Amino acid sequence: MILDHDGTTPIYVQIAQWLETEILAGRILTDEKVYSQYQLAEMFNINPATAAKGLNLLADEQIVYKKRGLGMFVTAQAQEIILTKRKEQTLKKLVQQLVAEAKRLHVNEDELISMIQQASRKGDDDENDSD
Repeated sequence: MILDHDGTTPIYVQIAQWLETEILAGRILTDEKVYSQYQLAEMFNINPATAAKGLNLLADEQIVYKKRGLGMFVTAQAQEIILTKRKEQTLKKLVQQLVAEAKRLHVNEDELISMIQQASRKGDDDENDSD
């Protein structure tokens, strides 16, 4: 992952989002240790305090838990928490933006649904091609 230092999303949030993606992808499993703040700082060339802030964000959301002296580990409910959060926050916001843009362009609901279905089928085809 490449961090966007010029974007509007703080670096610590980008670190937390990257770790969430790693958990969703199954690259970091339940009760498995996540990267330390120092490992993250080295990987992304950032301040360890910034990395710690990203880890603490995940701990506050109960995606990871702390074992004193050992580090942070993935909770059993981490994937469900991440999925729910991303559906409720990210996906809903994207849909609202999409609907607003469709209205500005005078795209009716049926046409918009058709576009979404086509994009979904194309995404399925792309996934099948990579198998």
